[in-house]
Amino acid sequence: MPILDNLLPRSAQKSTNGTPANQPITLVVIGCGQRGKNYAVYPANEPEKCKIVAIAEPRPKTRQTFAAAHRVDGTLVFNDWKELHAASAETIKTVGKRLADAVLVCVQDHMHMEVVHAFAAQGYNILCEKPMATSLSDCIKIEEAVRKANIIFGMGHVLRYSPYNQAITEIIQSGSLGELINAVQVEPVGYSHFAHSYVRGNWYKESSSSFALMTKCCHDIDILCHWLSPAEPSRVSSFGNLQHFRKSAKPAAAGDATRCLECPMEKDCAYSAKKIYLDPVTRGNTRWPVSTIIDGVPDIENVTDALQKGPYGECVYESANDVCDHQVVNLEYSNGSTVSFTMVAFTEAQCDRQIRLHFANGEIIGDMHTFTVTDFRTRRTTTHRPKLEGGGHGGGDLGLITAFVEAVRTGDQSVLGTDIEEVLKSHLTVFAAEKARKEGIVVDCVAFEKEAREQYGSKVDSSSP
Repeated sequence: MPILDNLLPRSAQKSTNGTPANQPITLVVIGCGQRGKNYAVYPANEPEKCKIVAIAEPRPKTRQTFAAAHRVDGTLVFNDWKELHAASAETIKTVGKRLADAVLVCVQDHMHMEVVHAFAAQGYNILCEKPMATSLSDCIKIEEAVRKANIIFGMGHVLRYSPYNQAITEIIQSGSLGELINAVQVEPVGYSHFAHSYVRGNWYKESSSSFALMTKCCHDIDILCHWLSPAEPSRVSSFGNLQHFRKSAKPAAAGDATRCLECPMEKDCAYSAKKIYLDPVTRGNTRWPVSTIIDGVPDIENVTDALQKGPYGECVYESANDVCDHQVVNLEYSNGSTVSFTMVAFTEAQCDRQIRLHFANGEIIGDMHTFTVTDFRTRRTTTHRPKLEGGGHGGGDLGLITAFVEAVRTGDQSVLGTDIEEVLKSHLTVFAAEKARKEGIVVDCVAFEKEAREQYGSKVDSSSP
């Protein structure tokens, strides 16, 4: 069905050439779940800078609610990305315009390559949620597609864009403390968060998603690489496994129960689905994570039904999950600097990363809210409390979408502070770390990249601009 010309935004003809400042950047959201909603906060609050003009979402209630919230015309609301892509192709053919300036790809991880490839070929600028893709071959295909299309490409490495991390980045890059020699970072996933996302949720199994270091921590590896740049990873080792969330760890008192609502020891279980989802709803809390387990408004009846029938009500010790619940990664960089990174499920803190950065003349210690800077030369320690601008990931979600919109408006990839080559390289480091863990070896990162490009047929020279 043709899309009428008068429904198309005037800025839809623009791509990487920049859009006039008095016209909002127009966006298509593919996937209106948690990530799509988070990025959509910016156009809702700053309509003069950007606006959502089309969406694709398979869940009917979620689709309806999102479309109404952003006043998306009914003719530009689609059930899935393929319908949207077909409509876009027809519009480009008949009207000579794309539906919008840019696409936000917020679908499940394993779908990223197919969606990015399709819309890059149509000339859309793209912001892709992390991870880039779930396989080496798909990551390399995305790099090639982005280079070929010559589009603005943003990656959901939101840690780079939070006020907290940007303040630390500024100090590192200023050189005021000398060379960064060692970095230690801990990602405390949170016991209930891990149970929700990586035992019961979409990222529970490597074959249907990817390994935990990729799905949870690719942006940790990315920002560590960013901080050590221009040095690059040279060698990596890694250790970790699935130790607790398996049937052998199930308490004997749970008996044969496979669901929390029927379990005799539910009240004594740290991972009780009733505690994680239902109890918060009874107190009026319908935000994440309960908002993600149903289609529509979370209420006691709907959530109870989901826990009785769906995966989020299953015993964490009866799940088919197979991803690591703890892992350590050790990196050596080309300049001799070193990094130690830990991902662990068993924490009260939830994603409040703990860092220690050791320089020739000082150190930085932080917890995602505040950080201290100690200068060995002056014997002075100062405390920094970066102002949070709101949004998820300490303001990182807002920072990323703001930078992406500006990059599209100006046609300038550098506004994002990264490019497709750097995005690919940090993902390759994650794949190399997982190879090291599985095979019990130290992986040469340079050789790993070379072999990956040769194996998956990349013809792109990674040193080209």
